[in-house]
Amino acid sequence: MHVTVTVVGGDEHDCALEDGATYADLIRAVGYHPQEASVLVDGSPVPGDRVVDAERVTLLRLIKGGAS
Repeated sequence: MHVTVTVVGGDEHDCALEDGATYADLIRAVGYHPQEASVLVDGSPVPGDRVVDAERVTLLRLIKGGAS
């Protein structure tokens, strides 16, 4: 399955996922940890353990930056 991921305030990514992949798998495929980001489908958050069922999603980073 191919999914287009738009990262809020960042880039857009095209990801190829295996059948049965979850939204947590998708977050990892974009390079983030599931605890630092959430996926939105049509503007609503989806659980990380849900199987990917959308072709286009938005990824919202919950944690960014750190101490300097």
